[in-house]
Amino acid sequence: MTQAPAPARPGTLGLRVLPVLGGNSWRMVERNFLVYRHGWVVFLTGMLEPILYLLSIGIGVGNLVGDFRLGDGRAVSYVEFVAPAMLAASAMNGALFDSTYNIFFRMKYAKLYDAILATPLGPGDVARGEITWALLRGAVYSAVFIVVMVAMGLVQSWWMLLALPATLLIGFAFAGAGMALTTWMRSWQDFEFVQLAIMPMFLFSATFYPLSTYPDAVQEIVRWTPLYQGVVLCRGMALGSMGWEAVTAVAYLAAMGLVGVYVASRRLGTLLLK
Repeated sequence: MTQAPAPARPGTLGLRVLPVLGGNSWRMVERNFLVYRHGWVVFLTGMLEPILYLLSIGIGVGNLVGDFRLGDGRAVSYVEFVAPAMLAASAMNGALFDSTYNIFFRMKYAKLYDAILATPLGPGDVARGEITWALLRGAVYSAVFIVVMVAMGLVQSWWMLLALPATLLIGFAFAGAGMALTTWMRSWQDFEFVQLAIMPMFLFSATFYPLSTYPDAVQEIVRWTPLYQGVVLCRGMALGSMGWEAVTAVAYLAAMGLVGVYVASRRLGTLLLK
């Protein structure tokens, strides 16, 4: 009989944290797909939420607000201004749901990861596989929203061809950070802090009105929030106003995701292999 290889020790996880599926990481994605293929209603509700926001706020309120002027002097309608921000928020929500609530349940109550670590999979495989699944879920949400934007004529630039990879980057950043933070959660009540962070970001990251409406001190705080970086990236692609801010956003989100995967892998090793 062949003995299954032992799981990696916590001290070695830092060498295997890049979010590229290798080895047995695909097994986690396959497992989640088999579970969720019967829960398509959950996916449907996740897709509809940002579209309903767009229709109610972007179009309804937009008729009262009028046009916005960009930094280059171009005038855009309110719905064109809001839609890319909702795309970034959709990628964030799709990735966060799986990388926080679902992972906490699997880790603390279902004890799924304890069972998985009895197989050839290690903590690094679990972290990469779960984050990849969260990215795939966020990508589905984003792809549907992009189709809606194109159908409504809310895209002004060919840069929008890169919008899906951009939303994957946004999802990677929030999935990595979300999973890392979840490893420190003690109970469901701790998730109130997640909502306490997400809701202000959603409302104030230049989602519904320009950054210039804030006082200078507040502007500097908002500039370095992760969702604002995603909004800058998506809005620049949709409106054709790409600049150095987009480069900063890519670097910021990539670093956030990599650090999150690293911390999540280390923490899973510490919690499950002790």
